[in-house]
Amino acid sequence: MGNTKEHILNVSFRLFLQKSFKEVTMQEIVEKTGMSKGAFYHYFNSKEQLFLEVVDYFTSEFVMDYSKLSKDSLHQFYHDHIKYDANIAFLQDRMDGESGFNFYALVFEAMKCFPDFRDKQTEYLDAELKAWQEIVHIARAKGEIDSHMTDEQIARLFISINDGVGMRRVMTGNIKDVPEEVLAAWDGLYQELKALIFLIIANRTSGLEIR
Repeated sequence: MGNTKEHILNVSFRLFLQKSFKEVTMQEIVEKTGMSKGAFYHYFNSKEQLFLEVVDYFTSEFVMDYSKLSKDSLHQFYHDHIKYDANIAFLQDRMDGESGFNFYALVFEAMKCFPDFRDKQTEYLDAELKAWQEIVHIARAKGEIDSHMTDEQIARLFISINDGVGMRRVMTGNIKDVPEEVLAAWDGLYQELKALIFLIIANRTSGLEIR
């Protein structure tokens, strides 16, 4: 992306974090960029177009390409996943001291005002659940883990840990340690699932059944 366009997106991002989409004016954005109107409108001709590109640009850093994550094991899959979560530093560097809560508010505002953006986020969430279900199924088939929970239930647990830790950190104003906290919780859940397979095998061998 060209430096000028990226400059506009960064300046606009900070303004939209400070105010809402409706409160920020194009004139204000133009003035903050230090550009002439003609130069600015060469890149964006409406506030709606700019807002959507800002949200797309900054949320795209958190869109996981699940095809790049290992399918060898659940353990490797979520460790690969956490490397992408480290992109949170990209967001912090550009928030200029604004609260992470404002970022979520920005995304929710975009989902409320622009149905196409909301549909795009819904598609991503569906793809996220599908990817986790697939790796859980593979891990169970390989004997890596076992549980009386379904693949979907386990997948939702991993996703909920990620979402819950992230949201809690946002509410407390400290998002930089999210990846480390998520990884620790995922490790704990994984060890429980891994330990359960040995317990199930032991009880099956002795003729008992876990209920």
